[in-house]
Amino acid sequence: MAQLNKKSVDDLNVKGKRVLLRCDFNVPMKDGKITNDNRIRAALPTIQKLLADGGRVILCSHLGKPKNGPAPEFSLAPVAVRLSELLGQPVTFAADDEVVGANARAAVAAMKDGDAVLLENTRFRKEETKNIEAFSKDLASICDVYVNDAFGSAHRAHCSTTGVAEFVKESAVGYLMEKEIRFLGNAVEDPERPFVAILGGAKVADKLGVISNLLEKCDTLIIGGGMAYTFLKAKGYETGISLVDPEQIGYCGEMLEKAAKLGKKLLLPADVVAAKAFPDPIDGPVETAVFAADAIPADEMGLDIGPETIRIFSEELRSAKTVVWNGPMGVFENPVLAKGTKEVAAVLAEIDAVTVIGGGDSAAAVMSLGYADKMTHISTGGGASLEFLEGKELPGVAAVQDK
Repeated sequence: MAQLNKKSVDDLNVKGKRVLLRCDFNVPMKDGKITNDNRIRAALPTIQKLLADGGRVILCSHLGKPKNGPAPEFSLAPVAVRLSELLGQPVTFAADDEVVGANARAAVAAMKDGDAVLLENTRFRKEETKNIEAFSKDLASICDVYVNDAFGSAHRAHCSTTGVAEFVKESAVGYLMEKEIRFLGNAVEDPERPFVAILGGAKVADKLGVISNLLEKCDTLIIGGGMAYTFLKAKGYETGISLVDPEQIGYCGEMLEKAAKLGKKLLLPADVVAAKAFPDPIDGPVETAVFAADAIPADEMGLDIGPETIRIFSEELRSAKTVVWNGPMGVFENPVLAKGTKEVAAVLAEIDAVTVIGGGDSAAAVMSLGYADKMTHISTGGGASLEFLEGKELPGVAAVQDK
């Protein structure tokens, strides 16, 4: 896998050089205040390494989806403040609607070794998401070295994630990116066996390629969450008013056949926790009952895996040596419907195995349940980790120089 043989920040000599570092500072904000700074903290090891080595570190990132160019609510100014606190040194914010305009160029020109500057939101330039050369060249014109540490955006071919790398002599991946490639890549390509993959979440359509790719790589594939009902339907079961994707029933049938042909175990729920309707609000009270997976009443909707399924899934996981998990087992935002997700997380926290949590909702669930420090690796990229598990090459990784 070529993605694993990339230059890293440890291969660089950055003293006195201007380093453009693409981070993922796409943090949740409310009223101009950062509500969760996990992504900023995740970037610190790479930033600290480059600063300590005497690099002049120019940080860049996108934030949200500004529709029509610059918009104050999408400014990265609050991130510069938080970064200064976390690094214990000033991070100059280059307020500049052109991102690389006169103000940003002046801030970069004034830098000394070991200084840090943060550019404005890269999406303030419309060219960014279209990967248009003019903006890539602008970014390249203020740096000598390009480092990509934004795994969460690595599946997007944008100016700041791929385009700029073409116009800079030297490029590398940061520590966060390196860790993601190592854990996600090795878990799938070279796992210690038995290798169990767990897929959940609402939609089968989001994970078509992932299901097919993981079936070839793993020993057991466990399917829970909303996507399980389309598989149950493909087996000819009555699924009541549960979430089913009619367009993917045929595909699910093919995957069941593929598993049988390859001699892989594909585990589906044996029983489900159901209710008459989806909880509204999502965390509101809900009356539930447990039914066998092949006997869901016509007016009931499966919303979590049942106790027998938890037992079967847990037993399978206890003998695993590598586990990759992407997607919750039920509507985990509701305390009554979180048991399946909680129990899976609890088993992963106690087993002696490499446990890789593939971003998005499963990462949120593991963190909110307090098991984060018990997992080998929690991915920072939802969409990016899915594409990685699908076996796709990520443009943001491919653009960086090989060792």
